[in-house]
Amino acid sequence: MPELALTARLNSLAADTRRGVVRLHPEALTALGLREWDGIALIGARRTAAVAALAPPGTPTGVALLDDVTLSNAAIKEDATVVVTPVTVYGGRSVTVSGSALATQSISPVTLRQALLGKVLSVGDTVSLLPRDLGPGTSTSAATQALSRTFGVAWTSELLTVTATDPVGAPVSVQPNTAVSWKSGTSTEPEPPTLPAAPDVSEIPVEDLVAMGPQVAKLTEWLGLALDEPELLRTLGASPRLGVLITGPAGVGKATLARAVLADRRVIELDGPTVGASEIGARLRMVSEAVAAITAPGGVLLITDIDALLPAAAEPVSTLILDQLRAAVARPGVALIATTAHPDDVDDRLREPEICDRELSIGLPDAAARKALLESLLRSVPTGELRLVDIAARTPGFVVADLSALCREAALRAAARASRTHEKPQLDQDDLLGALEVIRPLSRAGSEELSIGSLTLDDVGDMAETKQALTEAVLWPLRHPDSFARLGVQPPRGVLLYGPPGCGKTFLVRALASSGQLSVHSVKGAELLDKWVGASERAVRELFTRARDSAPSLIFLDEVDALAPRRGQSSDSGVADRVVAALLTELDGVEPLRDVVVLGATNRPELIDPALLRPGRLERLVFVPPPDAAARKQILQTAGKSVPLAADVDLDALAEDLDGYSAADCAALLREAALSAMRRNVDAADVTAADVAAARATVRPSLDPKQVAALAAYAAER
Repeated sequence: MPELALTARLNSLAADTRRGVVRLHPEALTALGLREWDGIALIGARRTAAVAALAPPGTPTGVALLDDVTLSNAAIKEDATVVVTPVTVYGGRSVTVSGSALATQSISPVTLRQALLGKVLSVGDTVSLLPRDLGPGTSTSAATQALSRTFGVAWTSELLTVTATDPVGAPVSVQPNTAVSWKSGTSTEPEPPTLPAAPDVSEIPVEDLVAMGPQVAKLTEWLGLALDEPELLRTLGASPRLGVLITGPAGVGKATLARAVLADRRVIELDGPTVGASEIGARLRMVSEAVAAITAPGGVLLITDIDALLPAAAEPVSTLILDQLRAAVARPGVALIATTAHPDDVDDRLREPEICDRELSIGLPDAAARKALLESLLRSVPTGELRLVDIAARTPGFVVADLSALCREAALRAAARASRTHEKPQLDQDDLLGALEVIRPLSRAGSEELSIGSLTLDDVGDMAETKQALTEAVLWPLRHPDSFARLGVQPPRGVLLYGPPGCGKTFLVRALASSGQLSVHSVKGAELLDKWVGASERAVRELFTRARDSAPSLIFLDEVDALAPRRGQSSDSGVADRVVAALLTELDGVEPLRDVVVLGATNRPELIDPALLRPGRLERLVFVPPPDAAARKQILQTAGKSVPLAADVDLDALAEDLDGYSAADCAALLREAALSAMRRNVDAADVTAADVAAARATVRPSLDPKQVAALAAYAAER
């Protein structure tokens, strides 16, 4: 295993203070075969583990930047030598820590896990409560607010000691499903599990639940009838029992909604991941204690992330836990509320009429709701002139947690600017726009992100007919829905882009998504195909579910011929046939696609199953032809914006001479010409015609004339 001996220096970055992050030079990461945020072992007088990240520019190659806590864990002093080597880090099933009596009494296991999330720990390590920034789409505000509320300002200086981990003897990473607990007293007998402390729900006013008005009203009505007016239901022959399952994407505010509505009631809360990670006996005892602790009338048992406690792959203990929940709901004046971001991963028996007979779904906020959420989040922040309508339009698929992370990233940028200029700190529009380049929404997790940026269809040279066809099929239904309704027609469900390789199909999709401010879910080739029975169909369903949740959205199926070949002609045990059937069902099934457009791309349209190309599915076929001379000139001009071309380079003549070159070939030609200039003189100031001529000898046209002719004939037939 590779290892490096580096000089340990104290890390002065405020964002890394006591957070277990070691900054290394990019060359050091490469030499160790590591990527950023991988786990590393540090060997000084003691062995410890941490997370590796990139050092700031100007850091010497042989230096490792460590915070004071990590220096102490490795038992070394500043400027001493530390040996750094890769290490396997396991997801922790459980972690036990010890701390001061005040911390042990004040901080709940749920808050403790939030503070340690993402940190790499070993037994004997010292660890702080300062939460680690986990990157785009995450926020540490919930942990810091909970720590400040329960422990006061002293939480920033509190240091804990790791006393036990599972797996034993290896560095572990604290995950969302890791059971984190305080070390018990000196007694050798295990203490019975205690209920996690419920948060102070009274501090979350219902009026702050922007865009959840219908859900708030419905849940309030159900609770009022079942707990406050049960006789009214009995008179009408209905049982007053109440069990509600709240579903919705991660970060949308399911638990926040429940806590706000339950502010004036007696609530016992269980954290699903904490209880689910315990031993079977402890798991059952914790649920039993929670059920016994509910007092009627008006008592409510709230279980967050219940999929971790009652997974779809039912365990024997699940039956006993369900019996406990069934008994709780049957008690007069008692209700059960459970939340989950993965409703398909929950034990089906939870939805029995005797337990959770009602389901409340929370969708992603639309543009108007996102604007209101941003206004609420920035209510007490000093700001300049903000155009939140523009930010809301550019954040499809963002939930309140994503918007909170966006505001935090913008605040970091504003704070850095104020620190440099010593001006009065305020958050500007450019800070929010810059944060958009970093923060990605949770709703797009599991699908590839296309790099969109500020590119629009106006930046695409030539292709007038192609751009017009895409505008009519994709952008018009989103921008002018009233016109479609007035004329009584349904907008197109999908579009198929076909043409020779390298002619800009993906480039067009990127420009289209940016023009319409769409959330893009990208799948390449046969990524959805899986050898396990039912897994491929489930992947298709989840893809379309994510797209519906983050509408307006675009599903981009690149190399769709590999994903949906003609049925009956494959030898893969029918996997491809089932994927095609799942695609057809999603495109033209019972549940309609609203504000979701499916865009396929291929250079072999004749291989696609014909049923996928009929009206109501990928009904618009758009041919992306090879670039002609005029288009090649525009491509060369665009690709050459950053290349200093000498006066003797004639782009008009070059474009005429590049017959048979695709858009990718033209860009590659200029790139190779720049490299040729460097070979001639590494200090060359421009690219000459001789460099371009040398590149012509290397970069040959990739277009196959037979394939181009076949595709043109296919387009003529359509």
